[in-house]
This record gives sequence, C-alpha cells and structure tokens, in this order.
Amino acid sequence: MREVMRTVTTEEVRDALREVLDPEYPISLVDLGLIRGIEVVGNRADIKLTYTCMGCPAMDMIQEDVEERLLQMDGIDKVEIEVVWPTWSKNDITPLGKKQLKQVGVV
Repeated sequence: MREVMRTVTTEEVRDALREVLDPEYPISLVDLGLIRGIEVVGNRADIKLTYTCMGCPAMDMIQEDVEERLLQMDGIDKVEIEVVWPTWSKNDITPLGKKQLKQVGVV
C-alpha cells in the first residue's frame, strides 16, 4: 500500500512561523515583517527571510528556530532558507506586531 503524502499549504507554514519569535522582542517573525516569501514544493518549505539590519547578531539562531519549527510539521522534511535584503522598515510590521510592540513599550 502506498503512503499518501500530506500536502502542506503556504498558509499553514505562515501560521507555524507565527510561533517563531524574535529573540529580542516577543513578536513573531511574520508580524515583524521578516518573512518575505514562503513556497512549499512537495515536502520542502522554501523561506525568504530578511533581518532588521545586516549585522543582526541573532541571524543563525533565527534561521535555526525557523528550520526547527517547520521540520515539526507533518509533510515538511526539508527547509531551505534564503536570506534576502530588501530594505526593511517599521512599515513592514503587521498591525498585530505594532500592537504587541506597543505593549512592551517599543513602538
């Protein structure tokens, strides 16, 4: 009998990434606007990720957290992360992210 592979959607990946928090603030990478692209190809999640600055000291930790969280998903066996450098600004933060940052006294 053939095993049926579960198909993961980009929205499911985005929802999972909402659980990955920035190391400095208790805000998800999605709500900070750091996730720039998500594509699911078979059992692989391709993620485009940026940072608030080029010298971010937590780059490796953030990438490890993204990979670790996505590999917990049924149907994802591989994660490819591409770091991209479109200019990030506070305008990239979602309304929820802005609300959460305000609650911790940042925005």
